[in-house]
Amino acid sequence: MGTAGRIAQGIGYVPQGRDIFPRLSVKENLLVGAASRKTPKGIPAFIYQLFPVLKEMEHRNGGDLSGGQQQQLAIGRALMGQPQLLILDEPTEGIQPNIIQHIGRTLKSLVSDHGMTVLLVEQYLDFVKIIADDYLVMNRGVIIARGKGANIDADGIERHISV
Repeated sequence: MGTAGRIAQGIGYVPQGRDIFPRLSVKENLLVGAASRKTPKGIPAFIYQLFPVLKEMEHRNGGDLSGGQQQQLAIGRALMGQPQLLILDEPTEGIQPNIIQHIGRTLKSLVSDHGMTVLLVEQYLDFVKIIADDYLVMNRGVIIARGKGANIDADGIERHISV
């Protein structure tokens, strides 16, 4: 399914590696996420409330941002389609700890304050433990473990994770 199809289905997707447009400005990157939206154009205020750094840097090229800032941009772009489901693939990869914490708080806010469902593909178990209500561990499409996020350490999940 292409981007327009995902947006039409109410799905936002943030791929591993962020996949932003390095030669477009932050603002232009965000507006790409709104291209298939049927609501008025422009950047909703809540995007800049979630990620204030994007407002500060809206005229800089995406490629000039740090990895953490690019990740915030990628998440912001996915949110431009106002999804009901947000899928993130390895959102903590290569990001400094304070940005990881900010992203974690933001994801929890999207669930609690905006009623969004978040599907997280992640190997950083400390992040998963804080963020996830529930978890599944899959191996080649088969569920091999499941439980509550808070119990992830007690459940011995690390033995299933290979880096």
